[in-house]
Amino acid sequence: MGTITSADLIAMLSAIADTMDENRDALCALDGEIGDGDHGVAMALGFNAARDALADLEADAVPTQVLNTAAKAFLSGVGASCGPLYATAMMRAAAAVKGQDVLSSEDGSKLVAAMAEGIAHRGKASVGDKTMLDVWHPAAEAATEGGWSAAIKAAEDAAEGTKMMQAKLGRAARLGERSLGHMDPGAASAVLVIKAMASTLG
Repeated sequence: MGTITSADLIAMLSAIADTMDENRDALCALDGEIGDGDHGVAMALGFNAARDALADLEADAVPTQVLNTAAKAFLSGVGASCGPLYATAMMRAAAAVKGQDVLSSEDGSKLVAAMAEGIAHRGKASVGDKTMLDVWHPAAEAATEGGWSAAIKAAEDAAEGTKMMQAKLGRAARLGERSLGHMDPGAASAVLVIKAMASTLG
């Protein structure tokens, strides 16, 4: 059985930051169709802030410290709505592994589930509202039941499914039926986050 160390979690967050940098413009373009057009910038800012903060972390930091440090930095670095959502997600993940110096490979699914719970709690959204929760919720269930490959498949399918939803929250909700046919940008970025997590922890 493999293990997940604090160094692995730092590598995971660095990989997410790289992914957001690479996809920043595409996410902004997607957001521009139904939102403010800044989602890619916000996600890149947040995860780069997390990566920068982790560079100063003590070498003996435990997983909970890694995730809490990343959460605080993300929240400080982002003024957009995704700031408190991902900060809460990472704080919930930190709480889920509190007291553990090293995680088991199975704890990867625990992190996804905790992040999904944090996003649901902070965002007050429901599945079907055309938000990132529409990806995180099924991905968490799939990760618990079938591991990383199942989580990625569920995330991709769910993101595609947001095209058929009418937005009920945020700026996109003002568009009403005009939000149909567009993928939710938060759902799209959630797929990228989950893929980066899988590539480093799986």
